[in-house]
Amino acid sequence: MTVTDDKLASNSAATPDSEEPASLMSFFREQPRAVWITAFAATIAFMGIGLVDPILHSIAQALNAPPNKLTLLFGVYVGVQCLAMLLTGWAASRFGPKRTLTVGLALIVIAAGISAFAGNIDQLIAFRVIWGLGNALFLATALAFIVSSAKGSRQGAIMMYEAALGIGLAVGPLIGATLGEWTWRAPFGGTAVLMFIGAVLCAVMLPADGPRNTRAHVRIIDPLKALRNRTLLIAGFGSAFYTGALFTVIAWAPIAMGLRPIHAGLVFFGWGLLTAIAGVFLAGPLARVIGDKGGVLVAITGYGIVMALAGVGTLNDQVWLIGLAVVLSGLPSGILNTLFTDLAMSSGGKDTPRSVSSAGFSFLRWAGAAVAAVLVAYLAEWFGDVAPWWFATGYCVVALVAVSLVKTAPKHTVDPDAALIGVEEY
Repeated sequence: MTVTDDKLASNSAATPDSEEPASLMSFFREQPRAVWITAFAATIAFMGIGLVDPILHSIAQALNAPPNKLTLLFGVYVGVQCLAMLLTGWAASRFGPKRTLTVGLALIVIAAGISAFAGNIDQLIAFRVIWGLGNALFLATALAFIVSSAKGSRQGAIMMYEAALGIGLAVGPLIGATLGEWTWRAPFGGTAVLMFIGAVLCAVMLPADGPRNTRAHVRIIDPLKALRNRTLLIAGFGSAFYTGALFTVIAWAPIAMGLRPIHAGLVFFGWGLLTAIAGVFLAGPLARVIGDKGGVLVAITGYGIVMALAGVGTLNDQVWLIGLAVVLSGLPSGILNTLFTDLAMSSGGKDTPRSVSSAGFSFLRWAGAAVAAVLVAYLAEWFGDVAPWWFATGYCVVALVAVSLVKTAPKHTVDPDAALIGVEEY
């Protein structure tokens, strides 16, 4: 097997699967109901990531929680999600994607609901463990389901998934901020209600799972074995460090800014909005102009710059500058989310199901998030409040080096079935 990369991936003229949809509106109009329902549920699930940001300061005051406990709200959440990614492919093959999606949503409903009644920060952290497990079962399966069920190109399906991500990241902080002005408990209750609606829709309206003998048999260890694909491994490693920088923003920025819920919510709304816009409208054109590999390198560089900008804001005690950096980070983040997601869905071998490649890739990606989210408060304690931003800048440098290791190849040697990062079989 030779790992190659033409534009880090797309062979845009070689195959319809990698072409930009002629019209996003026409692409969205032709999608079946099941795809829309799954995308809606994914949007609500992604709200859970940004939901806590605006109320983090309020939780700290109400529960007398130190920074290292607050960041654990993200650390254990993504840590469990990371480990549970190894179970998603096995669960989907054994029980079917519909059952896996629905169980994941049910766990999120339970976790969000009981979080509203947490009596202390340790209980809230424990409830986020259940939330992370539900998120893993749902999101990894939802991505594979949308890509396999959507009509049209894979790239269009991934744009749809990334649009759900961006909308969720944008709306989640607004809901958290609005309800959080009343009490920090309200956003959790509101999310539980929304997730319950999504769970009911998936249970009632998604197509029934077929017989088990018609589904690919997947073992728990298969996602790790998929990482023997050098392309997937390198990109997963790079994505882990980028996602570490992303979760520095998510876990540390609310603490660094110290804003009341509504103001923090507006900052993270701007961040989520730019993430959605960049993922849907900028990633594809940028990749066509400078190639997917060039797009990833430029976006990671941009992310490193805004992390340094946040560091300057912290050094000079300029909260507005930290907020500006958070909002601007949405642009490179949206581009990177789209390109890295495309990688996970396209770089597996011919005998590797998409859900397995996605799970292996996501395992590495969320491992970077979990480590960064736990480490961030300790970095601030050991080296000062500005340290998390300098480390996030360093994460971006490591990600740049990793992505640059992907080799380019002449266009005529690229496998037309490969995308984002091409994989040739000889």
